[in-house]
Amino acid sequence: MNFLQFSFYLFSAILIVAASLVVTVRNPVKAALYLVLVFFSAACIWLTLEAEFLAIVLVLVYVGAVMVLFLFVVMMLDIDVARLREGFTQYLPAGLVIAGVMVAELSVVMLSRRFGLDAIPRPVARGVDYSNTRELGLVLYTDYVYAFEIAALILLVAIIAAISLTFRRRGGTKVQVIAEQLRVTKADRLRIVKMSSEITDGEKSQ
Repeated sequence: MNFLQFSFYLFSAILIVAASLVVTVRNPVKAALYLVLVFFSAACIWLTLEAEFLAIVLVLVYVGAVMVLFLFVVMMLDIDVARLREGFTQYLPAGLVIAGVMVAELSVVMLSRRFGLDAIPRPVARGVDYSNTRELGLVLYTDYVYAFEIAALILLVAIIAAISLTFRRRGGTKVQVIAEQLRVTKADRLRIVKMSSEITDGEKSQ
């Protein structure tokens, strides 16, 4: 066993343990931190496979942006875990069925003859100036250019929808208009009414 194989098995074990803790730990903040550990372990596995670009993107996008935002929201919200766990047992049979189907599919794939180190072709030796980022870009923008454009269009629609939701105004909502408040004078706020005094029955009897 060489160093790359040892690193692969080490980070794979860390990834499996951390992923198990994500779904079993009760504290949502700790679950999010374990998910960050999962992403770091996956990035290290990609580094052992010489996919540096994918590893850097995983750390920057998921850990640096998505998980930071997710962790911020989880820490800001007061999540009642006990209330979320109510009625969980009624979904247990469906969950066991889905888990059984997934285990069966993984077993069929892993026990087949097409899965294994012998079935995977050995990578071709490349030169020093070889860049997997360049090769990934060529494949992405040539063979999968339509899928890339469709994904970009879907993300654009999602961004526009999120921005439009922020401009939605509800009826009856009271807001402050600073310009109108600064233009207010005492004549707009104060009104003096001249009226005759009223005499009650008790005052008349006196």
